[in-house]
Amino acid sequence: MNAIVLSSLLFVCGADEKPPAPKLPLGKDTTYVVGPFDKYGYIDYENALNAELSKGVTAQNNAKALLILALGPAPEGGDGLPPAYFKWLDIPVPPKEGDYIVGIGTFTRTLIGLTNEQRDALFEFQGRATKYPWVTKDCPPLAEWIKANEKPLQIVLEAVKRPNYYNPLCSRRKEGEPSNLIGTLLPSVQKCREIASLLTGRAMLKLGEGKPDEAWTDIVACHRLGRLMTRGATLIESLVGIAICQIASNATLAYLDRADLTSEQALKKLKELRDLPKAMPMADKIGTGERMMGLDALQNIRRGGNLDGVVPAPGADAKAMEKLDWAPTMRTLNKFYDRCSAAMRLKDRAAREKELDTIEKELAEAAKKGRDEAGIQKLIKEAGAGKAVGEQLGTVLVSLLAPAVRKVQQAQDRVDQVQHNLEVAFALKAYHKDAGKYPEKLADLAPKYLASVPDDLFAGKPLAYKPDAKGYLFYSVGVNGKDEGGRWFDDNPPGDDPNVKMPLPAPKKP
Repeated sequence: MNAIVLSSLLFVCGADEKPPAPKLPLGKDTTYVVGPFDKYGYIDYENALNAELSKGVTAQNNAKALLILALGPAPEGGDGLPPAYFKWLDIPVPPKEGDYIVGIGTFTRTLIGLTNEQRDALFEFQGRATKYPWVTKDCPPLAEWIKANEKPLQIVLEAVKRPNYYNPLCSRRKEGEPSNLIGTLLPSVQKCREIASLLTGRAMLKLGEGKPDEAWTDIVACHRLGRLMTRGATLIESLVGIAICQIASNATLAYLDRADLTSEQALKKLKELRDLPKAMPMADKIGTGERMMGLDALQNIRRGGNLDGVVPAPGADAKAMEKLDWAPTMRTLNKFYDRCSAAMRLKDRAAREKELDTIEKELAEAAKKGRDEAGIQKLIKEAGAGKAVGEQLGTVLVSLLAPAVRKVQQAQDRVDQVQHNLEVAFALKAYHKDAGKYPEKLADLAPKYLASVPDDLFAGKPLAYKPDAKGYLFYSVGVNGKDEGGRWFDDNPPGDDPNVKMPLPAPKKP
């Protein structure tokens, strides 16, 4: 790995060749990185980002280097991952055929030949099977699919114990072609979501068979997989990681409901949940990976590209492109990423939401100009105006390239609340085992069962808690800030309150 990182810092056409003159003003506030260059004098952001992401990572401590051995060289078929991907991982390209994860679609369609009607029934049951205990006779084909994936799942169990997650961003560019991070594919990411379904489906099967320890192993592995994925460079990886964390949380509640834990065991599981790797803040994605993607996209506009329709093509007026002062354009883009990253790091959620609201309104206003292709063409033709035009163009491009920062931050807030809810639920289990009843208020859990009881992240006050003779319901008001009585997305009517209800409600009938 070290040799690859070192070579990426050199001029990409060879260390012995004279580097070309930079086409853009270099600096932290403009290009963000100052190399390496391609043969035309542009920053090779693909190599620069991979060099940054792979710092301190080896083939031995990288979970992805082992996960890919469970997925194979072509996780979604086709030509598979490019050779550069495996070079960055510092591992040989896996053989084309092997004991790799078999997707449920392929398994049911080609390996056991289910009819469309049978497959529909299986897919419907699969959603339930990751949340509630079941046994083989409930759905034999699903049990067969899980059994067919036992060998690669064993690799997954080992992979998620590793501390790092580096998933290289590699396009299919040919030698000498420019960097194009926005066109980088992530074919292994969605397959990891299928791994989560396998792990939790198997956990619920083990739970149904009366094997809680084996079930817990798979549940913890799913939690670790989700958290590791949030360490990828892109928002897409983080969002998939968050989705996997939610899948793991659903299975965890089923385990808590079914497993006959002592107070000591419940507190031990609580500690295991707390000791899981922390999810990487979304702000980190904005500050590095998404920033370099945005700057790379801007650079490709400078070259005269149209980003595959992401923004209107600037046109073929090369002289106008040369005259344009790109420094203020790039500074505008960098300031946006700095501002978003800073806003997302605010500890006070109300202050954070207020700042993100301001940013969102400014982007919406700029987007109106961005939809006017003629307006963009006019800005470029007015390049003689220099800095003023550069700043205007930067603002327009920010509105077109900007990720939905509020939505992704809300997704992270929601999964943080779900994690806090799990901790409270395990503490309640321990309390009930000791006292023979649930506490009258959640505050009674401290300090014996929890050092402090977490508040509702969205309301900034204690969680709503409703105990009764058989169990309890507690919940947060969720992203929308409305108390909807603890209703969740799949309730009727639906709500937005992250909740825990014990005993676990029976699965809804289709």
